[in-house]
Amino acid sequence: MGITGLFLISFLLVHCFLNSLIFVNDGGLTFNMGAHFMGTNWLIRSMEVVLFAGLLAHIFQGFRLTFQNQAARPVKYAVNNGAANSKWYSRSMGLLGTLLLIFLIVHISKFWVMSRFTGIPTVDANGNHDLFAVMVETFKNPLLVLLYVLAMVSLAYHLLHGFASAFQTLGWNHKKYTPIIKSLGVWYSIIISLLFAAMPVAMYLGLIK
Repeated sequence: MGITGLFLISFLLVHCFLNSLIFVNDGGLTFNMGAHFMGTNWLIRSMEVVLFAGLLAHIFQGFRLTFQNQAARPVKYAVNNGAANSKWYSRSMGLLGTLLLIFLIVHISKFWVMSRFTGIPTVDANGNHDLFAVMVETFKNPLLVLLYVLAMVSLAYHLLHGFASAFQTLGWNHKKYTPIIKSLGVWYSIIISLLFAAMPVAMYLGLIK
């Protein structure tokens, strides 16, 4: 769980950087150029297989751990004050992960399937497939914008627990470095989630064209 978690955390960083190119606000030319590179580079395309394998492994492990924890105590405590020694989101990773899975299914069907299989119908001024135009059209729908924002709230809480826990699971604990890792995890969780949430909101409000 820790290894696949850290792998997905590193992917989120790259994915967020690429998507943030929309903030250049040049009609999507820079973003489409980046998307074209990611979609045509053989090394990156081959890594997509590794990415999906890691994602599926993480999902499977998450469900397995959730069910194992439930099976370990079929009879609930008469009094259970979980807040006494843990955060609510650390006890809700299964729920947060499930919400993110629903979001991922929508996200992949809207963008990845089109860019890899069904094809993007238009090209930009540089001749690259205009994935930016697909984003603009998609985020005209306020319900999809709301879904993305709520998903990023779930992502933030998922990462708040998962970032530091991944290091702890692998035994990378140290009285000097663990506080730094926890602090880095908080900032990472907030910044990444805010950036991802800001993209559909900015497009819906017409701040990015």
